Amino acid sequence: MKLEETLQKIGPADRISTEEARARWRTVGKPLFSLGKLEDAIIRMAGIKGSSSYTLEKKALVILCADNGVVEEGVTQTGQEVTAIVTENFTKKAASVCFMSEAAGVDLFPVDIGVARDVDHVTRPEYKVAYGTKNMTREPAMTREEAERAILTGVRLVQELAEKGYDIIATGEMGIGNTTTSSAVVSVLLGRDPEEVTGRGAGLSTEGLRRKVDAIRRAVRINAPHASDAVDVLAKVGGLDIAGLAGVFLGGAVCHIPIVIDGFISSAAALCAARMAPACADYMMPSHRSNEPAGGIVLEALGLSPFIDCGMSLGEGSGAVAVLPLLEMGLEVYNRMSTFEEIRVEQYEELN
Repeated sequence: MKLEETLQKIGPADRISTEEARARWRTVGKPLFSLGKLEDAIIRMAGIKGSSSYTLEKKALVILCADNGVVEEGVTQTGQEVTAIVTENFTKKAASVCFMSEAAGVDLFPVDIGVARDVDHVTRPEYKVAYGTKNMTREPAMTREEAERAILTGVRLVQELAEKGYDIIATGEMGIGNTTTSSAVVSVLLGRDPEEVTGRGAGLSTEGLRRKVDAIRRAVRINAPHASDAVDVLAKVGGLDIAGLAGVFLGGAVCHIPIVIDGFISSAAALCAARMAPACADYMMPSHRSNEPAGGIVLEALGLSPFIDCGMSLGEGSGAVAVLPLLEMGLEVYNRMSTFEEIRVEQYEELN
């Protein structure tokens, strides 16, 4: 299937189910709106699923793994080889998010969409688009064809998980150098100066941060990505992981499955998806506010407010996984708590 055909399948979330869920909350035997954002989340997911009665029994975390040629510019503290090492660690339950996922009852799916070498127990040719991207300070990171293939791979991953009965999907990534590509993408799409949306990533020094901002400026100047064309931006200054995650968000809209945004990199991908298909934003769920400088900026651009703010910047899907138990708690109250009528208590009214 072509990308354009996929985009044409995306429409807004179901407003009837949204209003039914909102009405249900008003009958639940507790003070009105007392669960705050959790109530909003349950309402939002009802619209996504097209039903005011649903569960979140099967939960998945999709981690898109890829390398970035821009690491040649000294924009990272570690070498490119770390991407493959951590990608393999996902299969050994040796990465941070593995323990978090186990505690939250989330099934983990690492995907090699562009790691610089093949990774045992992860690499599958049907998902791998390339062995990393080019150095975007010298040429486009990838071709438009590669960007579109990565996006469609993300859509396919969601479709496959939907067929397996998954109710909600969290997003994660692994790729040395991907805060650089994410900052470049966000800088172009939001028309912000690179310095404003670029952070230290995994612990850069002040000099390293200067090199990182300079690399982004050079990449944008040399490649001249078109801000009105998210695919062009991804191809010229993005990464295969970001493109794949953009496809995951699009896939959620196609399959009517809520997709949980993780941190800055994931939110950059969500922004790309929303620029390709504005209605896609209806199917996104926020999780936390990343500690990266642009973490809150991108969520605000998407019209979303984070559920938690722990100062996290780990990536891997850690923030998205952390918020899933909260969503489940809210849904438990929504589905199981007695109504005012059932407990014979006068229903609360909304007062001005």
